[in-house]
Amino acid sequence: MPDIVVQSWNELNDCLFEGSWRGELGRFRASYAYRGTSSVKDDLRTTLNRLGHGARGLEGHILRNFRKYAPREEVPGDSVWNWLAVAQHHGLPTRLLDWTYSPYVALHFATQSVERFGEDAAVWVVDFSRTNAFLPEALKGVLDEEGAQVFTAEMLERAAASLGEFDALSRERFAVFFEPPSLDERIVNQFALFSLLSDPDVGLERWLDGHEGVHRRIVIPAALKWEVRDKLDQANVTERVLYPGLDGLCRWLARYYTPRA
Repeated sequence: MPDIVVQSWNELNDCLFEGSWRGELGRFRASYAYRGTSSVKDDLRTTLNRLGHGARGLEGHILRNFRKYAPREEVPGDSVWNWLAVAQHHGLPTRLLDWTYSPYVALHFATQSVERFGEDAAVWVVDFSRTNAFLPEALKGVLDEEGAQVFTAEMLERAAASLGEFDALSRERFAVFFEPPSLDERIVNQFALFSLLSDPDVGLERWLDGHEGVHRRIVIPAALKWEVRDKLDQANVTERVLYPGLDGLCRWLARYYTPRA
């Protein structure tokens, strides 16, 4: 996958929204998931992948104990997909990876770490209307019934009630994008969704590279990051909005008043 290296704010915007026109609707309605990383060196491994080899063997133990000890009222229903979403949201190692529908939220995460402003950043863009072409028939059927392109926990439950059933839907690896339930303002404000691969031992980047035309990566040179950051702040895409509460407010103020050295 060749990287797209942008040189200006305007070029960056053009690349983020490229291909979003839908002629059949007469609207700009992109079927894209975005993920921003502070450095081009950051890959698409999940927190479960990062524990090391044998992620599949660890996954069941981690999730089982989370379900055992977590307060029941924290999870809407008993679906494994809701449990996974809540676990990911609170930092448990899972096979899920965080994405957003918003290109500007992705840009925020690409430019939130001032200490990494000396490195080029990146925004990954995945067209889930194209990744859906590689889904097993059972999952395609659910999307067709709903007229949807992204799953909810309830939709996944109709095709597979457990991770084992999910992985067994096809011999070929496949990737799903699904929206978490609106657990709190953070998920809502970040316009969040998750990716889910049918093999927890494999990073999503490897799967994407094996399927031509489903994604691209936009590289933001280090020299452009301050301008991008300042314009996002002006547009109110900040920690104060994306992490509602005093923690987010303090994170925003600490970064906003960090001098450019």
